[in-house]
Amino acid sequence: MVFGLDVRRTPRHCAVALRGRSIKGYTRSPAKANRQHVGIPARRAGMLGLPQAHPDPPMHTLFPKPFRAAGCDECRNAAALGFDFTMAFQPIVNVDGGPPFAYEALVRGLNGEGAGSVLAQVDDGNRYRFDQACRVKAIELAAGLGLQDIPGCRLSINFLPNAIYRPETCIRSTLEACARFGFPSERLMFEVTEGERVSDSAHLIRIFDDYRKRGFITAIDDFGAGYAGLNLLATFQPHVLKLDMELTRDIDRSPARQAIVAGVALAAERLDITLIGEGIETAAERDMLRSFGVRFQQGFLFARPTIGRLTEWPASV
Repeated sequence: MVFGLDVRRTPRHCAVALRGRSIKGYTRSPAKANRQHVGIPARRAGMLGLPQAHPDPPMHTLFPKPFRAAGCDECRNAAALGFDFTMAFQPIVNVDGGPPFAYEALVRGLNGEGAGSVLAQVDDGNRYRFDQACRVKAIELAAGLGLQDIPGCRLSINFLPNAIYRPETCIRSTLEACARFGFPSERLMFEVTEGERVSDSAHLIRIFDDYRKRGFITAIDDFGAGYAGLNLLATFQPHVLKLDMELTRDIDRSPARQAIVAGVALAAERLDITLIGEGIETAAERDMLRSFGVRFQQGFLFARPTIGRLTEWPASV
């Protein structure tokens, strides 16, 4: 699920706002920097006698040149974006009990319209600003609802890697929002859907590496439904994997799904990755996933996304 939208069941005019393959102008140069020396400034590399890596800015993008990062106030300006929206929050629960693992922020229209109505207004011209506005809006609303007062609970935010120029530049408004609204930045979890095609996988890895160094939690959403699958996991190990609902739906009645999830669970355990089951709608699905060690789960069985409040899931579920 991306921003609250199942892109596999979305009309093309909405999916364009999400899929990298439908977005022209955001592709990056296929040439990859010398990975052995990534992160070493050119002047230092020269002094050390190392090959000088080329800088990371995109070669062909729709970002304005020179690029200017938006600040927190600018990201809260709906007029600058061209439309306004709000966020609904859905808990990711611990089926063994205790406070939620996280609440995921999902875009909604101001009158409760679904994510599709909002995402249909996102295009190449406002994609960067929308991505930044989502972060700021999620932090502001979550802080206002007191999420930071729930022990250990995280705020999960979806992001669009193709809308990020450089991670160290585009994180500015996020950090400003955390400082302004009193939300601890170390409790932010950034999700990228495995279903979004990223033209330069090294760019996504750079983003995740930068976020990890800043103390953020990194997550791959919809794992098992996208383009990369295990290849992406072999290249980069996030803190969290969210199992796609196609793997969890009716898992109690599907030996094939059980075998696949058992294998992913074993890999996640060995790689020290936390698993979350998405789209849980029945107690049987919950119990089968728990038998594979998946204790963090999300879905209508526990709570639907709500606007203006943080829903507590019943302990009896």
